[in-house]
Amino acid sequence: MTHETSETSALSRPGGPAAPGRHRPRRNKVPEVTAYFWIIKVLCTTVGETAADLLNEKAGLGLTGVSVLMSALLAVVLVAQLRTAAYRAGVYWLAVALISVVGTLISDNLTDNMGVPLETSTAVFAVVLAVVFVVWYRREGTLSIHSVDTTGRESFYWLAVLFTFALGTAAGDLVSERMDLGYWLSAALFAAAIAAVAVARFALGLDAVWSFWIAYILTRPLGASVGDYLAQPAGDGGLGLGTVITSVLFLAVILGLVVYLGVTRKDVTEPGHATRHVA
Repeated sequence: MTHETSETSALSRPGGPAAPGRHRPRRNKVPEVTAYFWIIKVLCTTVGETAADLLNEKAGLGLTGVSVLMSALLAVVLVAQLRTAAYRAGVYWLAVALISVVGTLISDNLTDNMGVPLETSTAVFAVVLAVVFVVWYRREGTLSIHSVDTTGRESFYWLAVLFTFALGTAAGDLVSERMDLGYWLSAALFAAAIAAVAVARFALGLDAVWSFWIAYILTRPLGASVGDYLAQPAGDGGLGLGTVITSVLFLAVILGLVVYLGVTRKDVTEPGHATRHVA
């Protein structure tokens, strides 16, 4: 039996058997999938793109040095996230923001430092992500983000999130380079793909969990295209705001939304509220 909410959130619903004999925190460790979730997720992906470029260009550490620094920061925040007993908006979204930067840097390192073709890195990240999903499902019986209520499930969740960012970065760069659409049209293309997933979910009955994860991957190149459009010079097809202004602007919006959610708890389902048991 599994414990799941009766309210189906956008592009996701819980499911799958509980893992017997494991410590279960009091509450789910992932927020409800609301409009706030998708807005902050896209903003974090944009920051992942612009902040990675900013640190690489301005910090003087080089791509490898920045990658080591951000990975260390991410490790610290993930430890804090894993140690919490329930979802906390500030810690959770800080982890997402940092993992978006690290996922971008992993892809950039393979492409820029190691010369790995985007076709190869995209295929490798897709395979690795598929392996994470397979192992996660075989061990836990579900890929639902509404069932991230054990340390094991949360570990699989964050590993999957990392590779969705890496895959989204590589696939987005591959599409942008091959199709040469420019930043604005690339953003429109990925937004249309996400809309198609939503239609498939609600009109055609596509599985809710898979709909969520497909949309989650697609938000990465969407956010990156928006970030590049705002930050890159006008001569390169952007608005010329620069990585500093773009990063600060989006971080401010993220901070405002996270503080709001932390106070109102609009993305939290309290234990025992609107729940049911299913086989």
